[in-house]
Amino acid sequence: MMMLSLFGLLFGLMFIGVPVAVSLGASTMIATLLFTDMDLMGVPQKVFDGLDSYSLMAIPMFILAGALLSKGSASNRIIEFAKSIVGHLPGGLPIAAIFASMIFAAVSGSSPATVVAVGSVMYGAILAEGYPVKYAVGTIATAGSLGILIPPSIVFIVYGVTAEQSIGELFMAGVMPGLMIGLMMMTVTYVGAVKLGFKRKTMAPFKERMKKFKDAFWALMLIVLIIGGIYGGLFTPTEAAAVAAFYAFFISVFVYKDLKIKEIYHIVLEAALTSSMIFFIIANAMIFSHFLTDESVPQHITELIVNVHVGPIMFLVIVNILLFLMGQFMEPSSVVMITVPLLLPIAMTLGIDPIHFGVIMVINMELGMITPPVGLNLFVAAGITGLSLKEVVVASLPWSATIVAGLLLVTYIPEISLWLPHLMFK
Repeated sequence: MMMLSLFGLLFGLMFIGVPVAVSLGASTMIATLLFTDMDLMGVPQKVFDGLDSYSLMAIPMFILAGALLSKGSASNRIIEFAKSIVGHLPGGLPIAAIFASMIFAAVSGSSPATVVAVGSVMYGAILAEGYPVKYAVGTIATAGSLGILIPPSIVFIVYGVTAEQSIGELFMAGVMPGLMIGLMMMTVTYVGAVKLGFKRKTMAPFKERMKKFKDAFWALMLIVLIIGGIYGGLFTPTEAAAVAAFYAFFISVFVYKDLKIKEIYHIVLEAALTSSMIFFIIANAMIFSHFLTDESVPQHITELIVNVHVGPIMFLVIVNILLFLMGQFMEPSSVVMITVPLLLPIAMTLGIDPIHFGVIMVINMELGMITPPVGLNLFVAAGITGLSLKEVVVASLPWSATIVAGLLLVTYIPEISLWLPHLMFK
């Protein structure tokens, strides 16, 4: 009865339009008052203790780094470099959009920011080359979702804090799946373009490609700085976030000189607003998680699943379906905060590696970003292109199906996500 009331209140509040964060907090507090003798005076302290995390400090700094780069010319330089490398292939410009999204994802960690930065430049260029609208919209909307898989990733940070796992290992675990899914999306784009009759063009001269690389060099170095610094033991993921923010400020203001000092205040304010929204969700999700833990809900569910002899394969099928459905209605960080206390103990009991499980969760959150009714990337792409939400959804289907295929591969071949962190950390 208690759990039915808790989840009934949660989804009921969301159904009538109450923000997810408020729904989480309100449903938990009401259930606490009705079904437990828990002292509500201790809840604020639990929230403070949860947010007082060294790892969570990385979130606002990665957001700030992404905002600084997207407001300056770094995104355009990355796009021009991507076009010089793959623009000559059939489907070259849409492939370049995917390639640029993968690179920008690795310097921003944000899906919506990637869609805006790449889509605002590439949409018109793809259409001008004679590609169908679905190519322009589909590649932009879906490739941007790689922003929460390729490190640095805010969702990985949230998962790492909630699951008490190494954020450095999680970052490394996202690299191979991110590259694999990105290459799969490029392949789908290439094959489709060949079928549509697009021909290979003359490859950009080596001199031009080197020029584009030099133009984008300082932006691309941020990837090397973050990944190399963490892997090389120079700094932790949280310290990497601080370095990324300072580096993005330095190259935008003093190297590329496309941001004025007076603009920094508004960029910082925008990043602070985004960060506060995420932390408000995390705070309320922590109340929810604390309630579940105190009432031993994860342990009861684990016992139930073990007693009915659900194996790892079937459990992962159930997990993927559940996360896919939740991702359609909720923001990724809140889904992670709600489901990790429930699902991770079961996964570990069944012998599933928690790092691998984190990658599975994040790829499901990718799908949530590009599926209605609350897929944020769909709304961003619709705003950029002027198309309806339905048109964006239909245009994105081939690439969305590719991500589903990638999810299945990662789910049932753990080595795809675990090989790199095991190589680097173990």
